[in-house]
Amino acid sequence: MGTNFLSSEEYDERAHQLYNEGRYDEALAVLREGLALYPTAVELHVGAGYARLAREEYAWARRAFEEALVLHPEHEDALAGYGETLLRFNQIDDALAAFRTVLALGYEDDIDLMLQCGRALFRDGLIVESREFFAAAIAQAPESAEAHALLGYCEHRQGQDEAAIVSLRRSLVLDPDHAEARVYLGNLLYDDGLFEEALVEFEKTSPEDHWDELAIWRTIELLQTWRRLQDDHPDLRPWHDRLLELNEEPDPIDAMLDEIERQAADAADRDARTQLELFGALLIEMAQREEPQHKVELNDGRVFEGTWEEIVAQMRVSVPASDAERFIRGRADAGLLRIVD
Repeated sequence: MGTNFLSSEEYDERAHQLYNEGRYDEALAVLREGLALYPTAVELHVGAGYARLAREEYAWARRAFEEALVLHPEHEDALAGYGETLLRFNQIDDALAAFRTVLALGYEDDIDLMLQCGRALFRDGLIVESREFFAAAIAQAPESAEAHALLGYCEHRQGQDEAAIVSLRRSLVLDPDHAEARVYLGNLLYDDGLFEEALVEFEKTSPEDHWDELAIWRTIELLQTWRRLQDDHPDLRPWHDRLLELNEEPDPIDAMLDEIERQAADAADRDARTQLELFGALLIEMAQREEPQHKVELNDGRVFEGTWEEIVAQMRVSVPASDAERFIRGRADAGLLRIVD
């Protein structure tokens, strides 16, 4: 009875669904199973690259994208993922080359791909380069609220606040529910001293839309100043509660680094204890190791046997020094000299 295997497309589809749900480990397991059956399936290599990238396994992600590009050198998703991975290794020129190859191949009409490349560059502080991709996205899809918002972020980072405000307002006309763009706009208006306009924007957001304490504090301040709300007013309570939530929730990266540091410290402590135990055992072994025996015969015929230390102890005699005669006789008794007359 035959076994019905999934096709490579079915493996890719299953992995893609898991990836979109944030279940990266499971997605990677599906992809690895698929690759065992279809080692030349480009899409499975690309999917593995993005799953590895999401798991921050950058070296493995790079390898997966490289394998995909060997099979299909002009695969647009592989090129974009490869460029994003290269940025993690600070290989900026090679990353830009990969991204611009996507443009050269004519994929500027793939809006998601343009935004992906632009975001990767923006995260790395390559603002001028990221604008190239956001502008390409807007040229192809002027109705994209996300593209206009991202362009506004770039303009702000380049000190072009007036242009940034225009871009953000355009984004919010296209998508009034774009909370991130609205919070950004509120902060820009506040920085420009347009406090009442800033409050109008902040009031259109909910506390849950905020992941930065700055805008929350500004909202509270403006509500108290312009709406004359007292600190204990019920309308301020949700904002104060959100501040508490943000302060109580540790940053995932900080938590991860703290855990790594703790594990490293524990490992170092265990290693130190192990080394001390081994060193202690070695000292005990050396102390207990049988030393070689020696035999010494004096001029008077006396013989001493044992270790060097034991022989010296056996030879140790009292040599009086209170007068010359007793001193000489004592040395003679010790066998160090012989009195002839």
